[in-house]
Amino acid sequence: MLFEVSGDILLSRAHAIAHGVAPGDHMDQGLALALRERWPALAKDFRHYCHASHPRAGTAWSWKSSDGLYIISLLTQEAAPSEKQPPGPAHLEHVNHALRELRRFIDEEHIESLALPRLATGVGGLKWQSVQPLLSRHLGELAIPIFLYTTYHPQKAADEQGAAGALAKNLRAPRP
Repeated sequence: MLFEVSGDILLSRAHAIAHGVAPGDHMDQGLALALRERWPALAKDFRHYCHASHPRAGTAWSWKSSDGLYIISLLTQEAAPSEKQPPGPAHLEHVNHALRELRRFIDEEHIESLALPRLATGVGGLKWQSVQPLLSRHLGELAIPIFLYTTYHPQKAADEQGAAGALAKNLRAPRP
């Protein structure tokens, strides 16, 4: 079930956080930058994966922190034309395919709760009105709490427990 919340997604107690990036992304903007600063190994492992596998937009890549948090990078944007240029824009087709991959990952890994931002609407440049129906189609009927961080408030934890009630019983302990 989808629940809109406000706060800092880095303070989420969800089992996994998903975010949008481009293949080969340097993770130097937006949420990706905040994730890279919090977990430097995430960015290093992602770059290694991209160099070794040459992934395409519309796929997903997952990483697990030492405390059990999954970070799922959804490749919603076009890759940068060159190493020195920024990534291209997000496309609804890529978002759609990446969300399909995310749904498969949730099922296979038994993810108990998920947090994600307004996917592909910041750096990716898409309109939320176009992306939100795709989220509802792919994730809306899942029996786990899915927290959509629609408004960012730095250093403020969202009320995930209150938003999801009984569904949120499987939230992780707060991170330090």
